[in-house]
Amino acid sequence: MPDLRKYDVILDALQQLLEEKKIQNISVSEIAHKAGIGKGSIYYYFPSKGAILDALIERSYEKPLLTAKNLAAQTNVSPFTRMAMLFQACQNSSIAFITQNGNAPDNTSAQDLAFLHQKYLSHVVSELKPDLTEIIKQGIQNGEIHFDYPAALAEIVLIIIAVKLDNSLLPSTPEETEDTLHGLISLLEKGTGVAAGTLSYLSLML
Repeated sequence: MPDLRKYDVILDALQQLLEEKKIQNISVSEIAHKAGIGKGSIYYYFPSKGAILDALIERSYEKPLLTAKNLAAQTNVSPFTRMAMLFQACQNSSIAFITQNGNAPDNTSAQDLAFLHQKYLSHVVSELKPDLTEIIKQGIQNGEIHFDYPAALAEIVLIIIAVKLDNSLLPSTPEETEDTLHGLISLLEKGTGVAAGTLSYLSLML
């Protein structure tokens, strides 16, 4: 049975190395040395350095996402309220990302930050897409939402929300971000067949 403490030690080692050197210059052997374990033990837990990095990103932002996933699972709550919970999770994880990378060492390259940013966005969208898809499907089944492609809608919405709220990939003024989110809400209302203004409360939670 895997030792979860050793799993975390490996992630801690990579996090420490990222403060000292560029991602592409870090080897699995260095991670093992920093963690104080054999290289073979690394491969017992992770198939590659990329997998270790993915796990580190997941651990860094798991709290807001886990909270959202638990809230989204409350099927007795309105689909629209649960949507807002997921949007709020995107915002919380975005704040965590900005805070952590705002404190990155001065020697962290722009290339490394861009790479980590791409990994972060991919993680957020892939983690929340199944939950948002199920919420939309519930709304369809209840007759509250009218849309033929729930998974596609979930992905589109999450990409827009994640990119705009972390404000790193496409830097925007607060006014521009607000306009985009209001536009998204309007499109959601028209695309899902709900009355105009039904989802306006979402803007207050973002």
